[in-house]
Amino acid sequence: MDSFGARLREERKRLGLNQDDFAAIGGVRKNAQSNYEKDERAPDAAYLQLVGAAGVDVLFVVTGEHNAALLSADERALLSAYKAAPPAVRAAALAALIAGTAPTGTTQVVHGDVGQQVAGNVTIEGGFNMGGKKK
Repeated sequence: MDSFGARLREERKRLGLNQDDFAAIGGVRKNAQSNYEKDERAPDAAYLQLVGAAGVDVLFVVTGEHNAALLSADERALLSAYKAAPPAVRAAALAALIAGTAPTGTTQVVHGDVGQQVAGNVTIEGGFNMGGKKK
């Protein structure tokens, strides 16, 4: 699991703020914000209350679990469908989402059975094992 500081940084970036602006929202200086994000110091409750009022998912920052009330309808529907899906569908969905956000030329590894469907512009290096016996 990511650290407190990593989750705090993720929330700051999600809101599109630099450390100076985010620190100002939390009533601290940039140096303090930097220390929080590096896990060198922990903020107090007043800071968390201020950044929470600015849209930070404080539950996520503290526990690593997202506050469902802060998710959009699309995000809630996606999570609900993902949780209800069988493992193979989960693996395929996750692979598709990761591939859609990965820089060009990166390698995606999916663990689990995702079926035998390949579509689109796909380059396969080193062969492709379809699970059949060699003839």
